[in-house]
Amino acid sequence: MKRRKFFEKSLIGGMALSAFPFLGKSNHHYLPSEFPTRKLGKTGEKLSIIGFGGIMVANTEQSKANSMVARAFEMGINYFDVAPSYGNAEDQLGPALEPYRNKSFLACKTLERDKAGAKKEMEESLKNLKTDYFDLYQLHALTKRDDVEKAFGPDGAMETFLKAKKEGKIRYIGFSAHSQEAALLAMEKFDFDTILFPINFVCWHQGSFGPQVVKKAREKGMGILALKSLAFTRIPEGEKKPYERLWYIPIEDKKTADLSLRFTLSQGVTAAIPPGDHQFWDIALKIAQNYTPPDQKELSELKEISSGIAPLFKA
Repeated sequence: MKRRKFFEKSLIGGMALSAFPFLGKSNHHYLPSEFPTRKLGKTGEKLSIIGFGGIMVANTEQSKANSMVARAFEMGINYFDVAPSYGNAEDQLGPALEPYRNKSFLACKTLERDKAGAKKEMEESLKNLKTDYFDLYQLHALTKRDDVEKAFGPDGAMETFLKAKKEGKIRYIGFSAHSQEAALLAMEKFDFDTILFPINFVCWHQGSFGPQVVKKAREKGMGILALKSLAFTRIPEGEKKPYERLWYIPIEDKKTADLSLRFTLSQGVTAAIPPGDHQFWDIALKIAQNYTPPDQKELSELKEISSGIAPLFKA
């Protein structure tokens, strides 16, 4: 078997995902009583280094969503992220999070680029999530320069953001992006508190995607929140998604998953949000509880693993 094919087979199918204490009986004893936290840029907030992606509770029974959130708090997780585009995730997360709202850092997003649309969606999200404020509200999925220009133009979404912050409905303002061009332009336009961005070793090495954005965010003292830390590559055309909530192939090999998440967390990141499938939540927690930055040998190994793999994103 050729070496590259061997890597792909081991990474895509090498891990048996059969035991996930997060969803079974409460087995949170394998985590420390205080989960690792880091400061969020210049905000002064301290977040758990793993965030709870609200998409995990989409289309689940409310009792199950309640249990997932409760156990997250038992484990020391305080950072929760959701968006209206995640199906009915807001409807499920709101009641589950309500008992812990004053102990949590809740981030939400909007895909709307105009003032009226952003206001309407923000108010709906506040209602769905049973809260009167967001700790962090973000322009969601900035992809093109036009997304940024519209948000900052006349009657753009940023007018809603700034007004809401004055009214106490938003504490901090951030954005998420899957484009270096859009991310860099957004950071030029405004002193955002945070950026939510794919920071992934394959994209980093094979797509030159990430280094420039991370450097700029660090220079500005922003809180850096990471996506796609456990992503591997795109699903080949015509093949079925291996996981319902994921549009990409995740890393299933234990060793590579460990190296990949540690790589992401070593890039000045405050917190990483694991893939939206609950099976990877437990994996990320176990890796993060004993986090140490990768050494040079491990970094070289990761770069070698990425060789020849198509990245999810390119610069």
